[in-house]
Amino acid sequence: MKLREVKPEIRVLGIDDGHYGPEDDRTLVVGVVMRGGQWIDGVMSTEVTVDGLDVTDRIAEMVNRSKHRPQLRVILTDGITFAGFNVLDIKKLHEETGLPVISVIKRRPDVASVVSALSNLDRTEERRKIVLRAGPVHSVKTRRDEPPVYFQCAGVEPDVAKVVLKRTATRHRLPEPIRVAHFIATGVTKGESSSDA
Repeated sequence: MKLREVKPEIRVLGIDDGHYGPEDDRTLVVGVVMRGGQWIDGVMSTEVTVDGLDVTDRIAEMVNRSKHRPQLRVILTDGITFAGFNVLDIKKLHEETGLPVISVIKRRPDVASVVSALSNLDRTEERRKIVLRAGPVHSVKTRRDEPPVYFQCAGVEPDVAKVVLKRTATRHRLPEPIRVAHFIATGVTKGESSSDA
């Protein structure tokens, strides 16, 4: 699906992971379906392995089995690393779901540092390729008086992705679907949500 028009109530899926401790081998990933950055239409969830390599497949399965899938127009994720260094392949996720994927980052990512940190894990080269496949980092000011957010995207042009991010950043510079997913995921896994995604 090619995203050309960004309606005010575009159906967006925001995804973030929950808290995990040193004793945990898995953690929760929550997806929140919203109309623009205003109304919640649904919640979905899955689990992924801490420092594993299953996040792309698990999220694709979560999306494709959801009753909300026919209405979804774009997937927003909180970065490309989940559950430690379980690295999300945004291009593969786009291919497997048919939906554009925008990975949103609060601060400009240091790709070299991420790649360096991967050397401590198994399947290092596979993880490195996923990080590099995410493509160039873009930026956009979603709110006039706040710093920009950074993003990488697959299946959507950066200029269209910027419109999506501006439309969904209704209460904060980060998109509301990601923030709500963060609140739910951390609230469930920690017993109380933390402040911001």
